Amino acid sequence: MSESGHSQPGMYGQGRRRRRRRGERDGPPGQNLSGPSRDREYQPRERRDGSEDPPGPLIQKTPIILAKPPSERAKPSQNAPVSGAPLLEKPIMLMKARDDGGKPGTPPEAAAQSSGPGPSKVEREGQRPTQPVYQIQNRGMGASASGSAVDPMVGQSKLLHPEKMKHSIKLVDDQMNWCDSAMEYLRDQTDMLVVGVIGLQGTGKSTIMSLLSANTPEEDQRSYVFRPQSQEIKERGGNQSTGIDFFITQERVIFLDTQPILSPFILDHVINNDRKLPPEYNLPHTYVEMQSLQIAAFLFTVCHVVIVVQDWFTDINLYRFLQTAEMLKPSTPSASHDSTGSSGSDDGAEYYPHIVFLQNKSRREDFCPRNVKNMHTVVDKLMAYSHLKYKGTLSMLDCNIFPGLAQEYLDTEVNMFLLPVQENDGEDNLNKTGAGTYPLFSLLPGYRGHPTFSIMVSKLRSQILAMPRCQLSHTILTEKNWFHYAARIWDGVKKSSALSEYSRLLC
Repeated sequence: MSESGHSQPGMYGQGRRRRRRRGERDGPPGQNLSGPSRDREYQPRERRDGSEDPPGPLIQKTPIILAKPPSERAKPSQNAPVSGAPLLEKPIMLMKARDDGGKPGTPPEAAAQSSGPGPSKVEREGQRPTQPVYQIQNRGMGASASGSAVDPMVGQSKLLHPEKMKHSIKLVDDQMNWCDSAMEYLRDQTDMLVVGVIGLQGTGKSTIMSLLSANTPEEDQRSYVFRPQSQEIKERGGNQSTGIDFFITQERVIFLDTQPILSPFILDHVINNDRKLPPEYNLPHTYVEMQSLQIAAFLFTVCHVVIVVQDWFTDINLYRFLQTAEMLKPSTPSASHDSTGSSGSDDGAEYYPHIVFLQNKSRREDFCPRNVKNMHTVVDKLMAYSHLKYKGTLSMLDCNIFPGLAQEYLDTEVNMFLLPVQENDGEDNLNKTGAGTYPLFSLLPGYRGHPTFSIMVSKLRSQILAMPRCQLSHTILTEKNWFHYAARIWDGVKKSSALSEYSRLLC
C-alpha cells in the first residue's frame, strides 16, 4: 500500500501469495494473518478420519474439535455414535457410566453431541422410549433386547388393565361338562375373591349377581352380565341359567352364577324329552337332586363366599339341602388359621366358606326390628350344627340401616341381609285423595320403612367385597391355579363315591 493509502498494482501477485503461505506456516495453526480473503470461496478441509462434516451452518463446528491433535482425531470416541448407524441402543447408553473425557455434571446426551456428528438431541429424545418401558422390555429378554428395536407400545400394554368382560361365559355347560373358555381372562396373581350363589328357581340369583358385579339398578336388565329371566320364560315357568356361569371384574372378583337347585322345570325337561340318564341314577328326580348337590358341594369347596338367595322366609327343606351338600363336600385341606368353624372351635384341616343368607323381595314389615330379630334367631337354630361360617362376617346394623338400634339388640346375629322389591326409586307411591288432587304432604317422598333399593344394593356390595379371603387350600392359589384347582374339584365331585352312595339311598 502506498503512502496515500491506495493499493499499488502488483502487490497481490504471485510473490505476495508466496509470502502469505509462508506466513501461515510460521504463524500459529488456525490463524489467518492476512485477514479474510475475498477473491476465492472457502473450501472445507476433509477430515482425516474419513467422516464428513454434519450438514448445517459452520458455526456448529466448535474450536475444540479443530484444536485437537491429529493423533486424537484419528481415534473416534468409544461412545460417539457412528454416522449412518441406527439409534436403537440409545436407552442402553442411559444405563452406562459417563465418559471419562466428559466434564463432571455434563449429561450423557451433551457428551454424545459434542463427541461427533449425529442427529440432534431433540430428535433422539422424541424417539427414545421412557425408562420404565425400557426396563420392562429388557426383563427376561437377555441379549436379544440390545440387538433389536424396543417397541414402547408393547411395554405400555403390559401396564394396562386386563380386558374387561362384557358378559358372562360358561364354566360348566348344561350337560355338566367343564369349559376352558374362562382361562384367557385369568392372571397370575393371588389377590382375588370368589363369590358363588345358590337358590331356588325365580328367586333373583342372576339379577343379584349382576348388581354385585358390574351393573346398576337403573340399567336395562337385558344388558346385565348375568341374563335374568325374560317375561316369556317366566310365563312358561322356566329358568334362564343353566350350569354355572363365570364372570370376573377388573377388581379381580370372580362371580359364579348357577342354575336353580331342585328346579321343577329341569325335572319336567328331563321327563318329557326322554333324556338318557346316567346308569347310577334310576329316577329323574334323583338325577335333578344329585345335580343340585354337585353344584352346591362344588361351591362350598372353591368359593370364599356363597350367597343363599330366598324370596320368602323360610323353607326348611333348603336348610336340609345345605347340610346335605356340606356332608357330601369333598375333603379339602385348609390353612391352620382358617380351620375354625362358625362356633370358633377347631374343626381339623377342613375348609368351609362364608355363607350369606339373602332375603330378596322383602316386604315393608320384614324390616321391622322385631321380625328381623326373629329371623336371625330361626336361622341360628337351624344352622347350629353346621361347620359353615354363617355368622360373624356380615351385619346389617353396621350399615346404619336401622338407626338407633344398638349392637346388642341382635345377640344371635347371623350373616343375613334383606333386599326390598326392586322398583324405580324416583316413583313415589302417593295416596290420591281425589281426581287431580294430592294430600297436604304430597311433596314429601312416600314412606318405605327402609332405604331405597339402590342404597341397599350398594351396602350389600360393600359388605360382600369386605368378606375375609380365606385360603382355599394348604397352598396359596393364583387365579390360573384356582381354575385348575376348580376343574379337579368338579371332576372329583362328579365321580364322588359319597354322592353315588347317597343316590342309592334315595332310590
